[in-house]
Amino acid sequence: MKTNQSNITPFLWFNGNVEEAVNFYVSVFKNSQVLNMNQLPGDVPGHKGKVFTATIELDGQKFMLLDGGPQFKFSPAVSFFVNCTTQKEVDDLWEKLSESGKPNRCGWIDDKFGVTWQIVPKALGELMGDPDRKKAKRVMEAMMQMGKIEIKKLEEAYNQK
Repeated sequence: MKTNQSNITPFLWFNGNVEEAVNFYVSVFKNSQVLNMNQLPGDVPGHKGKVFTATIELDGQKFMLLDGGPQFKFSPAVSFFVNCTTQKEVDDLWEKLSESGKPNRCGWIDDKFGVTWQIVPKALGELMGDPDRKKAKRVMEAMMQMGKIEIKKLEEAYNQK
């Protein structure tokens, strides 16, 4: 029997800032919640009460977070694709995730923790999937010039004569 819940959950390794990350992500994404936060036991010297692991749900997607220390860093080789319906949704997520982070090209952002997100309007896939390959190519070329993806500019490229 199929359920809506996935058996695959992204697991993110942080360095000393799991609680900050939990609070940030839950504030950024709609329909989000903290499912649990686990603190280190009180007998861990210098770390009493520090959040060690957490599970959150961001707009229906579960994530697990670990305070694993400085051994590993995030990389754009793994990113989270956010499919947006409207330009307002793109704008809101772009603004929040790029604050203290690093906006990149083609809708990609490294947030302040180093986690890479792709903020992409559904319109991009629809326009690039057009059977008229000249129109699709113009859309691709327009997107390649953008940081934050702008639906209006994609549509202008698509409709260009």
